[in-house]
Amino acid sequence: MTVLVIAEYQQQQIQASTLNVVSAALQIDQDVHVLIMGQELSGAAKAAATISGVSKVLVADDAIFVNQLAENLTSQVLSIAKNYTHLLVAASANGKNIMPRIAALLDVAQISEITKVISSDTFERPIYAGNAIATIQSVDPIKAITVRPTGFEPVASTGGQASIETISSVLDAGISQFISRETTKSDRPELTAAKIIVSGGRGLGSAEQYHLVMEPLADSLGAALGASRAAVDAGYVPNDYQVGQTGKIVAPQLYVAVGISGAIQHLAGMKDSKVIVAINKDPEAPIFGVADYGLVADLFTAVPELVAAMKN
Repeated sequence: MTVLVIAEYQQQQIQASTLNVVSAALQIDQDVHVLIMGQELSGAAKAAATISGVSKVLVADDAIFVNQLAENLTSQVLSIAKNYTHLLVAASANGKNIMPRIAALLDVAQISEITKVISSDTFERPIYAGNAIATIQSVDPIKAITVRPTGFEPVASTGGQASIETISSVLDAGISQFISRETTKSDRPELTAAKIIVSGGRGLGSAEQYHLVMEPLADSLGAALGASRAAVDAGYVPNDYQVGQTGKIVAPQLYVAVGISGAIQHLAGMKDSKVIVAINKDPEAPIFGVADYGLVADLFTAVPELVAAMKN
């Protein structure tokens, strides 16, 4: 068996989630290859080659991959899929965009968001917003899998000595076109890779109050900023701040929930955090059911006091 991990990268740096996917791959088999698709990939390829446990890095370097159009990425994976028993990618926006296409064209069932490898053909994945765990066994010749990064400890990004091989690129599918990209730039840590996250909910009342209350707290802790779906829907912050089943799945060392009631879909995205702190004036809020530390208080008083105490 040989396992292929589809890497994600940004500015020649391998995304942290890829290290978690490699960890899952190594639990399936010790022969793990990594595929990188893009243009001018020398830096990313060298970074991938040093990932612990990786035996080979495949590089598809072509202008058609610059904007990561799903049709072209899918065609490239399919061109080498027959050489592998398992295809793995992180359950990110990009992974969720390409793996269903790959599975459909291979005529196999996708196995989504696994959190545990039991054997080479049997996996665990959460269902019902994480309230139950399903055990999935697949008899498909090629297993198309998305991996929930929070379910696996990352491998080391250094220490590996994989070979690097350039492979032939597929032709442009020509059925989609890149128009534009809007990204949020921040000096704070990226949400899914942050060790500390502070999230605000609808209890903050407005976008102005969100920034006024949450930003000093995040700055004091060196934390990433997150939000509940209710806060995002209300327009307090952009969509990429959303933590939850329909947002980003996170598992930081510390998660601080401010003014978040704790709807099931939000809990599904953060309940694997190592330490959870909840601040809410409602003592019956569901968030306290998963919190390690809970403070029943008015957030507009408690959070500034907490920030002031940390400064002292």
